[in-house]
Amino acid sequence: MENIHQAHTSLVHHAQKGNASAMEALYKQYGKAMYNVCTRMMGAGGNAEDVLQDSFVIAFKNLHQLKDAAQFGGWLKRVVINECIRQGKKKNTWDEWDDTRHDVADDDEKHWWDEISMAEIHAQIKALPDGCRQVFTLYAIENFGHKDIAAQMGISESTSKSQYHRAKQLLREKLFYHKEHEE
Repeated sequence: MENIHQAHTSLVHHAQKGNASAMEALYKQYGKAMYNVCTRMMGAGGNAEDVLQDSFVIAFKNLHQLKDAAQFGGWLKRVVINECIRQGKKKNTWDEWDDTRHDVADDDEKHWWDEISMAEIHAQIKALPDGCRQVFTLYAIENFGHKDIAAQMGISESTSKSQYHRAKQLLREKLFYHKEHEE
């Protein structure tokens, strides 16, 4: 295991020095996972491939800023998320969603998603409206807080919360509707 860690660190160091083969190897190693982040953030009809390419260009251009080569994966993911947010700001429109239930705790809800495959949940996340999808992804999957989401996306904290709750409601409706019509 130590040899794998050393090889990865060496690869990152070579990429920091401008080695194109090392950059290509890092792209091959991380490309699919980062593409999945892009599709969750940008949606099914989004420009996930373009954002992925832009993210890698940004990452390789700024690789000299990475202090610890072992942290490359997390650092790259942050670059990808930031680029998704930046691109999303260009096209997202934010509608306040007025639902008095969005401030109610979810303690009484059962885990309605437990019986649904992750592939189907992932597909439905990608189909959410832009704002809902990005907030949902950042909050539920990437573990951002609503305050951080609001600051990153230039929206109010209440808009972040309402978009998250709207996304949950839409997901539940779509997943249960889809499941009922399969049976």
